[in-house]
Amino acid sequence: MFNTFDVRTQANMEVALERGCSRLPTTHCDHESRKAIAQAILACAKAGNMSLTELTHAAEYAVGQLMQRKSA
Repeated sequence: MFNTFDVRTQANMEVALERGCSRLPTTHCDHESRKAIAQAILACAKAGNMSLTELTHAAEYAVGQLMQRKSA
């Protein structure tokens, strides 16, 4: 699925993932969290929102959702 996007979008997705993960506390930075953030980024890109700003926003929103679930 990832390879269906152009090189620029793929690079934006990678940067957005790293930006999102960098907002996680180290105690919450695990495979499942990275996967959830990546899925949010992928959904954003599939919807046609492929700018770095839009993808980063999707990653940050996913981080917020993860933090709410983990604190509940």
